[in-house]
Amino acid sequence: MAGPLLLVDAPYLLYRAFFGLPDSIKGADGRPVNALLGSTNTILAVAEEQKARAVVACFGPDAAAYRVELYSGYHAHRPPMPRDLAHQWGLAPRLYAALGWSVQDHDSLEADDLLGSLARVEEDAGGTALILTGDRDMFQCASETVSVLLLGGRGKKGPQRMGPAEVKSRYGVGPDLVPDFIALRGDPSDGLPGMKGIGEKRAADILRRHGSLAAALDAAERDGPDRNILARAREELEAYREIATLRSIEVERPSDAGTDRTSGAAVARELGMERLAERLASPA
Repeated sequence: MAGPLLLVDAPYLLYRAFFGLPDSIKGADGRPVNALLGSTNTILAVAEEQKARAVVACFGPDAAAYRVELYSGYHAHRPPMPRDLAHQWGLAPRLYAALGWSVQDHDSLEADDLLGSLARVEEDAGGTALILTGDRDMFQCASETVSVLLLGGRGKKGPQRMGPAEVKSRYGVGPDLVPDFIALRGDPSDGLPGMKGIGEKRAADILRRHGSLAAALDAAERDGPDRNILARAREELEAYREIATLRSIEVERPSDAGTDRTSGAAVARELGMERLAERLASPA
């Protein structure tokens, strides 16, 4: 039986490694390669452990234009990308491709949308997929054949596997209601405020009682704006839900492709990443 398709949230992994490893790790040009090294090592470890049939690293803009149009505060609080990270960001696709990993990018949709679309295609074809990320928005993709491998912060051990049961245990609702949950609770990492006064427990309770955000808003309108605060925020909450919902696009199912350690080692040496090159050149 073929192994799972490993789908990688490349922006998250690069940021995580950049801020988690010292910038004293430098390459051939004397500039830091900590993001390249950390992200590559993490992907290699997971791909080997999970016996992935192929690896796809997904990129995309930080904030899709349509999401910013829906809410101007979306990602507005995020600082510009550090120059040393931007430099490594530009090198990452070449290193990843040399390792035999597919690199996919999109002009107008974020990496999350690509990840979700690829997971859907793999699931529809009868395969299994793993999404390697630290972004809990991806919980909406969890199913019997798609799991999220949730990475923690600095010092945390390997990723936590999140399927439908784990998502429900964490949020109190299933994967299908994750966008509704985010709309109500908010998401500080994306700059979404949610509904004032509604935290995780109340958001989950509202969704369990009504079945969806749309049904909760319909009930709120029947109560009237003076009795139900949700009735006064329908437009905003619907926008937040749309922002939190992944956009599905047509993508091709990736072919099987093992890690090319020889080619990866060659490019790692060119970049001055000698220890990575040595690891790749040694038997797996």
